[in-house]
Amino acid sequence: MTTVFCAPPDLIPLQRLDSIVYFSMYKHEGLPDVSTIGTSLIDELRRDGIQASNASWDFLTLALAVNAADHAVLRSRSADGWTRTIDLHVVLYEPAPFQGLATEIQQALRFLTGDFWTITFLSGGYPPPIPKNRSVNKHANCVSLLSGGLDSLIGAIDLRAKGLKPLLVSHMAKGDSPTQRLYAKTLSAADFHTQWNQNVWIKPKRSGEDSTRARSIVFFAFAAVVADNRSTAVGDGPIDVYVPENGLISLNVPLNPGRVGSLSTKTTHPIFMERLQSIWTKLGIPVHLLLPYAYMTKGEMMSACLDQTALTTFAGSSTSCGRYAVNGLQHCGRCVPCMVRRAAFVRSGIADTTKSYVNHDLRTGQTASGANDVAAVGAAVCKVKQNGIRSFTAGQFAFANPARRSEYEGVVERGLDELATLLKMYNLL
Repeated sequence: MTTVFCAPPDLIPLQRLDSIVYFSMYKHEGLPDVSTIGTSLIDELRRDGIQASNASWDFLTLALAVNAADHAVLRSRSADGWTRTIDLHVVLYEPAPFQGLATEIQQALRFLTGDFWTITFLSGGYPPPIPKNRSVNKHANCVSLLSGGLDSLIGAIDLRAKGLKPLLVSHMAKGDSPTQRLYAKTLSAADFHTQWNQNVWIKPKRSGEDSTRARSIVFFAFAAVVADNRSTAVGDGPIDVYVPENGLISLNVPLNPGRVGSLSTKTTHPIFMERLQSIWTKLGIPVHLLLPYAYMTKGEMMSACLDQTALTTFAGSSTSCGRYAVNGLQHCGRCVPCMVRRAAFVRSGIADTTKSYVNHDLRTGQTASGANDVAAVGAAVCKVKQNGIRSFTAGQFAFANPARRSEYEGVVERGLDELATLLKMYNLL
């Protein structure tokens, strides 16, 4: 078990134990040997006129602490090389509501990261920052995540085409930030866009974990804070938060048994989304999470996009590769997200104007991680063709009722069909 302690700098003990990883939250004053997270966020919220409630502010603090722990605790040092046991202590402004939900929060994180979490909530945290001029955004009627990816681009285009006015929320990432600003400037009917940075810094001489399964929870926390500010300022009840993600990637059924942990993320999986919604509801955060494309493939999303001109204009500049920054701001071309992207362009008939793929030919090269995703996709496609979709999904959708289970099986099967078409183009099937 590894203990991680996240608190404002004045609560970091002077006598620190080598067995504990310490994070100074929001500020970093005179602690050069202590890791930090969220050091720019107080200023960013004030700049954008965002006033969070105690609940959404403390959830953001929790999310930052979870992501800090996820970065700081190495999987390679665990007994099986993957599953960690993390003892997280986080200081909140108003911890009582979270203490009553500790078990539920731990179970949600267990599903999200694949680790065992124990969380202790302590008092003494910073209060929510108060902006000089609060942003009310009365004309806005929803919130949407804008990552710079193709799915979130389609989400923003569709919301605008439907006459909705979303507050667009972005999580700053190397290579994606300019694209996020471009999309927001062009597509935001509400003329509102936040770009916030969690600023994780691991103290010198300590390497960080790069699997980062928990990074997405900070993105959701950003959206919750923005939605909370809008809802409480206007006083018209919960606000919809759109999470634009295609069903194949959301469900992320492991391509083979070896990918159950390390290569199968659960960022927008229905189980995690339902648990997150439950936690927010019990905390009184006025947000209604929506996954509008849960039963659509990426290719279907592109084909059904309500403004094909805008999609054709911007699709090539979107980002899909999980190793985009590692590849020098290029798509590797053969990881699963890259192949799903490329297959979607083929399915939709829209020309793929992506700047470049490091491995354009799927028959050569490898992903940045060294994993052979092309072979794994090919094996999955063949398994479904020979034995049917349920031989592939086998128990993955036991959480859903029969109608939803059928929908999930359908989107996975159609998604694999899109990938099969791509592989056939390179004579790999």
